Amino acid sequence: MNLGIIFPLIIYLVFIFGAALYAFSKRQQGDFLTEYYVGNRSMTGFVLAMTTAATYASASSFVGGPGAAYKFGLGWVLLSMIQVPVVWLALGTLGKKFAMLSRETNALTINDLLLYRYKNKYLVWIACFALLIAFFAAMTVQFIGGARLLETTIGLNYTSALLIFAVTVGLYTFIGGFRAVVLTDAIQGTVMIFGTILLLGGVIYAAGGVESAVNKLTAIDPALVSPYGPNEMLSFSFMTSFWVLVCFGVVGLPHTAVRCMSYKDSKALHRGMIIGTIVLGIIMFGMHLAGALGRVIIPDLTIPDQVIPALMVKVLPPIIAGIFLAAPMSAIMSTIDAQLIQSSSIFVKDLYLSAKPEATKNQKKISRFSSLITLLLSILLIFAALNPPDMIIWLNLFAFGGLEAAFLWVIILGLYWDKANAYGAIASMVTGLGVYISFTTAAIKPFDLHAIVPSLVLGLIAFLIANKFGEKRIKDNYGLATN
Repeated sequence: MNLGIIFPLIIYLVFIFGAALYAFSKRQQGDFLTEYYVGNRSMTGFVLAMTTAATYASASSFVGGPGAAYKFGLGWVLLSMIQVPVVWLALGTLGKKFAMLSRETNALTINDLLLYRYKNKYLVWIACFALLIAFFAAMTVQFIGGARLLETTIGLNYTSALLIFAVTVGLYTFIGGFRAVVLTDAIQGTVMIFGTILLLGGVIYAAGGVESAVNKLTAIDPALVSPYGPNEMLSFSFMTSFWVLVCFGVVGLPHTAVRCMSYKDSKALHRGMIIGTIVLGIIMFGMHLAGALGRVIIPDLTIPDQVIPALMVKVLPPIIAGIFLAAPMSAIMSTIDAQLIQSSSIFVKDLYLSAKPEATKNQKKISRFSSLITLLLSILLIFAALNPPDMIIWLNLFAFGGLEAAFLWVIILGLYWDKANAYGAIASMVTGLGVYISFTTAAIKPFDLHAIVPSLVLGLIAFLIANKFGEKRIKDNYGLATN
């Protein structure tokens, strides 16, 4: 066990728990629900940028994505840059409308807004079901990623690493709620940037420079420096699908949308869009290029997801490696804490309090229930992550796609189309999610496209058809009511 690596990580975690305790003190001063789930809507531009970028940059960005770049080469680095505009696109599309609606209705969750917009409890129940399935898969990926990092860098066995990571994330989310999440995201985003730059510099130096590294990659396999990768894995159809899955479709991710409900003012939104795009650009380019060039330094990895932690130990001094270890840990923790908070809100706000609205008067009971749900979810995730796959990126993309297939059209058309109704929203959600799961499990790829593309196309068609039917039903019901 390398104490030089562990010591900086311990110092970093002390800072994280300090932020959680500060958030806990704030939580005691106001309304529990507003503070715990949206941080009293007080995010500045810098914090908004960091929490949005950090929440998106997950285990896939620091473990799975670089692992894919290690396996598929520089073509995957090019592909990863599709993700750079994500913060700009999400905040620009949803930011102002979500903020105004959430303040107008005092909404604290995505389902609060769906209920207000569509006036249909069945839609909310379906949304809760879709969110819980996709979040559980996504959080399992983050737990695996965190455990892989500790396993490879510190020298623990996988199970011990998983337990340490789970206890750390579960506790500070349990203590601080949303404010702790966004405060730590601000710290974590800063750490990610400097950690990414340090590691990429170390990899390039160890490889003898960029030109030397590219020549060595070519010697290993010329396809590693091709835009299409080995066996032309990165085809035009794959790239098109990837653009939809990790760029355009991200507007439909509920844990990204919640960030749009929590910022302070328009100035914070505009700054967040600019800063977040820059941050994500640095992280995506730096980490994926480090993973691709890492093939030169460590050519014989059997588990590609281990490339970043292995490079940390190989090319950085122990103290620097320990500092950098905080970067991918930050990315993973900032994603899973956001999803834990959102999952807790489904049980507490969307299900429990919708059935017993009078319970809102008992703040202490709600607080205990929210914290208990967070801890129980953490325990379940430990069991789910005990037998990890060699490459987590596919599981993470599956979870991403499920959320997008269910929510993209429901969110966008609900915000921008006045005639959108609950019939269309329910049809879109059920069709999109059903097609996505069935196509993925049956490996159906029309025109060699990822399942997200037909899921969104059919989900939109279902929305438009059912919405037309819904308009007629609503007119008929209205006519009966007025006669």
